[in-house]
Amino acid sequence: MSAQAATEETTQVFDVVKQVISFLFVIAAVAAFYYFSEILLLYRVLGLVTVVILAMGLILTTGLGRNTWAFMLEAKQEVRKVVWPTREETVRTTLLVFGMVFLVGLVLWLLDMFLFWGIRLLTGQG
Repeated sequence: MSAQAATEETTQVFDVVKQVISFLFVIAAVAAFYYFSEILLLYRVLGLVTVVILAMGLILTTGLGRNTWAFMLEAKQEVRKVVWPTREETVRTTLLVFGMVFLVGLVLWLLDMFLFWGIRLLTGQG
């Protein structure tokens, strides 16, 4: 086995260890949050948030974390390329949707009313 393959395998194992440690830190922080319930809520929340941020920082040092961060940056760039509709287009489309929903609701209500009337007539209840 070459030295590069051994280094990559060691790095992958080390990444998994860091991920497991991060997960355990978060679990321990949540458990401590409830265990120390007599301490002021503000301090418990600050402690929990601090541990979660540290765990996320540790995760970002792994290969998976770097790939996830790169994906998020690329997604942010893609969102900037989207051509968003103008306010007028948005309002017009929203009103059209409301109108169609009202129209379909009215048609379904009328259909239900006439079917109910027909069933009552056929069964002799009306």
